[in-house]
Amino acid sequence: MSGPIHVIVHPPSSTGGRRVRVDGEILGLAHSVVDVAEVLRRAGLEIDPVEVAGAPWSDWRGVGPERWGPET
Repeated sequence: MSGPIHVIVHPPSSTGGRRVRVDGEILGLAHSVVDVAEVLRRAGLEIDPVEVAGAPWSDWRGVGPERWGPET
């Protein structure tokens, strides 16, 4: 992957997990920050899971990286 990217981590679904969208395309369902890093790795972007939550190109929708289960 080259050039600037835009990552959206959607709010937790009703069954748990969060969709991960990169440049407009849904690439997977994550259940942790480590899962988001893995989705990005498969898309060609190597990033340490510790850096995912604070990356300037990531947009955490609804809640931050601490929530992965369904909304209550």
